[in-house]
Parts: sequence; structure tokens; C-alpha cells
Amino acid sequence: MNKTGKKVAIITGATGGIGFEVAKRLGKDGYTVILNGINNEAGAKRVEELKAEEISAEYYGFDVTNEEQVTTNIKEIGEKYGRIDVLVNNAGGLGGRSRFEDMTTEFYRNVMALNLDSVFFASRTAIPFLKKGEHPSIINYTSNAAWTAGGPGAGVYGTSKAGVHTITRALAKDLAEYGIRVNAVSPGTIDTPFHAQIKETKPEVFASWANSIMLGRLGQPEDVASVVSFLASTDASFITAETIQVGGGQALGI
Repeated sequence: MNKTGKKVAIITGATGGIGFEVAKRLGKDGYTVILNGINNEAGAKRVEELKAEEISAEYYGFDVTNEEQVTTNIKEIGEKYGRIDVLVNNAGGLGGRSRFEDMTTEFYRNVMALNLDSVFFASRTAIPFLKKGEHPSIINYTSNAAWTAGGPGAGVYGTSKAGVHTITRALAKDLAEYGIRVNAVSPGTIDTPFHAQIKETKPEVFASWANSIMLGRLGQPEDVASVVSFLASTDASFITAETIQVGGGQALGI
């Protein structure tokens, strides 16, 4: 094993929201967690928070849409620890809203890069090190928008997440012979800082979102983190190429 005697998990976009809760949960599960982000100050702070809970953690600042940065940093992590056991491709986002008629090529490419290219870049670089891991797996994030095509102005976001759904299954096929499992989670509406503005300015709208969820509440980052923890564990050793909806039944609509 590596110098810490622990398995290694990389979580992209982990300086806040769901990503940080995933890092915390995997850290408590016994992994050395490598947090990625683009805000170095936030990254350093998050690492200190984890270390205060006796979690082995490091931060690497790089842009997941930049092929060279992703390749260089993940290779450096893999070589430092001699293996990667779990890669969580958490980074992603809406990237803004635009209808197709008015959409610039730059906007299109930015959203696709953030949600889909990032998964490809990180996974490709991590594979040689995952082959050296213990019960290795990749966990991606898709969205209900992959099936519904998203709301007004979110069509390219839905398109990118549909790509994540398919690349998850394609990677699972490609890597099964090496014992590397690849799965995805599909979070519903999760109460994170992502929704802070509408929560503050239009609390009644924010509260109404729970009405479209069968279980009658918004999700918490911990709800997603627990599923990621399961998928990374040996309890999920016979699960690959699957996407788990973590949305309280939101995907079915009511």
C-alpha cells in the first residue's frame, strides 16, 4: 500500500457541496482522500477541516476541463501513491442557461467540457493506476436531465449528462476485464450552496421544490455521499454499469 497504509480516492470538484461530503465520507471509510478544485484557498481550508477529523487528505488545484492539467495532476497523484482505488468524477454543473437558437459554440463547448470531457480526461489518466488498486472503481455523476433533456435553456446540460450516462456504461464494458467497476449516481434536487441564491431571495419557490419529490423533502449532500460510499465498497462488488437515482423519487414525478 501507499505510505499512509490506506486506499486512495480522488474526488473532483470537492471544495464544497456534494463533493466535500463525499470526500468526508470516504475519508471516514478509511481512504486517503485527494480533493480537487479551482479555489486553492477553499481547498486548503477543506483539507484542514478533514485533518481535524483525523482524515488523511490532500488538495490538488486544477481545472477538470483542461486536458493537460488533469493528465499531469492525476498522473502525479497515481505515481505518488502507487495506485488509485476510487475516482469520483464529481465536478460538473449547469454552466448557465441558453436556448439552442441563441447558443454560442463557446457556451456549448464549455458545458460539454465541464460535464463530459472532464470524465473522459480524468478516467483515461486514472485507469493505469486503478489497475493497481484494491477493488477499484470509477463513480460518475449524471442527472435526471439526461432523460428529460433538462428545462428551458438547460438542453446542452441534459445532453452532456446523457453522455455521462453512456460513457459510464462504455467504461464499465471496457474495464470489466481488469476488475474495475464503473457506476454513476444521479442526484435529484440537493440542498447545497448551489441553490443559495434562490433559497435566500425566493424562499417560497425553494420550499415548493419539495412538492415534486415523492418523499417530500430535498436531498442532503450526505444522501449522495452514502450512495457513493456504497458503490465504492466491496458490498457493491457485483454492481457495474449502473446508475442509481438519488432523488427521493423525483425522477418519476408526482
